[in-house]
Amino acid sequence: MDDRRKTRRDKVVYGGIATVSDRGATRDCVVRNISETGATIEFGSAAGLPEQIALTVPRKARTYPSTVVWRRGNVAGLAFSSGDNSELAERLRQSEKKKRELQRKIKILLGEG
Repeated sequence: MDDRRKTRRDKVVYGGIATVSDRGATRDCVVRNISETGATIEFGSAAGLPEQIALTVPRKARTYPSTVVWRRGNVAGLAFSSGDNSELAERLRQSEKKKRELQRKIKILLGEG
């Protein structure tokens, strides 16, 4: 499979959060490898994983709109969506912007900002 990838993936062990529905339902996962074009993630159980998800990697401070391209047991391979003009990508950008604004307000209220 590695020879079909366009970019080399870095082996990592990052905590991740997969947003699996339009209503914001999430599932915790472990990111096993990652590149600019995709990732391999592992769940406690991959049952019920939809084809389109948003993978948030807090350590990288990024959210990746993604398509599940393969599944084996509790492991799934993702291809990151390249088109940032999708509705999901726009909603994610807006959510991340709102989160940053709230974090700034919290720091101000705590006297740290």
